[in-house]
Amino acid sequence: MATFTSTLPDELLHHLSEQSQKLSLPKNKIIEKALRIYLDQLNRAEYVKSYKKASKDEDILTIAEEGMEDYFKQLEE
Repeated sequence: MATFTSTLPDELLHHLSEQSQKLSLPKNKIIEKALRIYLDQLNRAEYVKSYKKASKDEDILTIAEEGMEDYFKQLEE
């Protein structure tokens, strides 16, 4: 595990300290969890962005429609 040093605004650090005491968790664990959640949200936003972009691509839509046709044929059999 690597060590990372950073600065935080006083107000944020104070809030972090309060939550750390309240939850009986080390500050680094709260930061780690918050960062994981944030990075996951960024990844999800990228997926949404790519799907929106794909929805405007005629070639992708054609491929999807052909795939759905094949799927419906398989269901009928």
